[in-house]
Order: sequence, then C-alpha cells, then structure tokens
Amino acid sequence: MLTAILFDLDGTIVNTDPIHYQAWKQTLLSYDIEIDEIFYKSRISGRLNPEIVKDILPQLSLAAGQRFADEKEALFRYKAGELKPLSGFAELIAWTDAHQLKRALVTNAPRLNAEFMLKVLGIQAAFHTVVLAEDCLAGKPDPTPYQVALEKLEIKAEEAIALEDSPSGIRAAIAANIRTIGIASTYDPQILREIGAFMAIPDFTDLQLWTLLNSLIESDLSAINS
Repeated sequence: MLTAILFDLDGTIVNTDPIHYQAWKQTLLSYDIEIDEIFYKSRISGRLNPEIVKDILPQLSLAAGQRFADEKEALFRYKAGELKPLSGFAELIAWTDAHQLKRALVTNAPRLNAEFMLKVLGIQAAFHTVVLAEDCLAGKPDPTPYQVALEKLEIKAEEAIALEDSPSGIRAAIAANIRTIGIASTYDPQILREIGAFMAIPDFTDLQLWTLLNSLIESDLSAINS
C-alpha cells in the first residue's frame, strides 16, 4: 500500500543546480580553481559540503572549510531569490492531499538553504516532516536520512516512493529499500535508471508518474474492498 511520498529538495522539487554550479564556480576562483559542469557533476553535485571541501580544498582547516562553505551557500541564497518549483509539483501535493498520503522532505541541503528555499517556494507547510542530513549520523548516499524519515512517518519502506534527482540520493533511497523515481532535471534519465531508479521523468507533469500513482491507489482500494 502506498502511504507516503518522500521528496528530495535540490534538483527534485526545484532545479537549483545551475545556481549551485555558478556559486561554486565563483567561490572556488578565490583559490584559483576553475571548474566546469563535468567537474561539478562528478565532484560536487549531491554531496555534503564538508566532503566537497575536504576533497577539493584539503589544505583548509575544519574551521576555514566551514567558513568557505558558508560563503558559498550565502552566495547561493543571494542568487536564488526567484526559485520556482518544477512543473506539476503543486498538482502532486494536491493529489497526495486528496488521497491522504503523508509527505516528507529528505535533503542534504544545509539548514539555512532548506529553510530559505521552502520560504521562497512558499511550501513551508507542505511536509509532515523534514529530515536534514546534518541532523543525521550520515547524509546521502548513506540511507540514514531516508530511514529517519520512515521512522518519523511511522511507515515501512514498501509503503513509500522516493523522488530523487542525483546519484547519491537515489543510492540512499534504494539502500533504504524505498522504490525510487528519478527526476532528470540534472542527470540523463538513463544514468538515473542505471543507478537503480525504476522510472526517470523530467518533471511532475509526466504521464508515466500519474499512471503509476493512480494505478497504485486503485490497486490499494481494490485490496481493501476485496
């Protein structure tokens, strides 16, 4: 039975990657490091800031690395004041309300970024629970954030579907035994399927998504009435 949908934030609800890319590119120039989109996708996208900084700027102390990451995120927020959710998101939220499904936000985004984006998008009240990686023992691609979300919603993995755009997010959800749909806002849909997403769609208007969700609800209703 489908009882909940678990949402990633960056790249899933809203396509923030172009802004994150520009923010990382600009801040790394202060260390004479020039990056391109290939570098961004392979070394930055979907990872936690401490891991990124340790990988790219290993010479920085923990405190200096945190200051650098804070500067980058402040620049991101400065550039991201007019974010809009992916097409079909509002309709999906309304559909989950109509069918009394629970919703969770499960994100690697730093707290200030998550709060900022939820406010800009006007969706602070859209989720029954919000799970931040920084509040967990480990972030994605570790399954812990998704396992925490399941515990907070008091549901089993087989009762949920996760929506994720990045390889690390998909790996995290699948490792938590959650059926996962890839949102191909950043990565090629074939890549998302190869990692383990059972479906890859461009946004929430895709007919595949709605056919699946409605079929699951109909199946659940039939099971209840039989």
